[in-house]
Amino acid sequence: MRAGTAQAKAGTLIEALPWLTRFHGATVVIKYGGNAMTDESLKASFAEDVVFLRYAGLRPVVVHGGGPQISEHLDKLGIESTFTAGLRVTTPEAMQVVRMVLVGQVGRDIVGLLNQHGPFAVGLSGEDAHLFTAERKSAVVDGSPVDIGQVGEIVDVQAGAVRALLADGRIPVVSSVARGDDGEIYNVNADTAAAALAVALQADKLVVLTDVEGLYANWPDDSEVISRLDAAELAELMPTLSSGMVPKMEACLTAVKGGVPQAHVLDGREPHALLLEIFTNEGIGTMVVPS
Repeated sequence: MRAGTAQAKAGTLIEALPWLTRFHGATVVIKYGGNAMTDESLKASFAEDVVFLRYAGLRPVVVHGGGPQISEHLDKLGIESTFTAGLRVTTPEAMQVVRMVLVGQVGRDIVGLLNQHGPFAVGLSGEDAHLFTAERKSAVVDGSPVDIGQVGEIVDVQAGAVRALLADGRIPVVSSVARGDDGEIYNVNADTAAAALAVALQADKLVVLTDVEGLYANWPDDSEVISRLDAAELAELMPTLSSGMVPKMEACLTAVKGGVPQAHVLDGREPHALLLEIFTNEGIGTMVVPS
């Protein structure tokens, strides 16, 4: 029995060999959020996966949001928070909380989890070294622009600090807050931030962890996950997608159009989803490739 178990383990390792060879030295940008960020056992397995990638010779970069944590903190402080067209209306008062929670709490938690396995993770905000520069973004409601406060659209990425950390063997952990040339601080969508950083780094892969198995063929009538599609096919599907999937699939589209060879949407509720995607023949979730 023990020999059988050992053989199965050996089989798994051998299956990983071509992928280890292919992705050795590859930069992988991982958007981390959703349930995977609030469930303790999933948090631990995510940290193990990212450190495994680092030991396997890949160069992981983590970009995170923190929607649930921000909402919880705003509630505690009695600051009203509303959403318009899927974006959080961010008043100056709310922005202070967003910045504090993303940079000071969520980012530190992820760094701490990764660093239980060695001196790897270094936390950065999009404000650091002008990593992300953003401009004020309006929401569009019934065809008209609506002011939603300090919500930004990334217009420039200076990835030098991230490259320096990767060259030093570190794992950058990036909070999705940006600076503006106007002196404002902006809340930016973490999916969008991850895609912009993947393009700037000329990453080999963008992986977006979410709360669904992938992109469904015809939701809710059909729960079959589309395993692979190209940019043109995805662009055609975009108008039919649910509001929650739009920023994730837009991020994948932006990445592959910007030169990233593969972008993936994976179910972050699946333990070790990252490893299953990168190191097995079947893979999981939905993969987007250039047209």
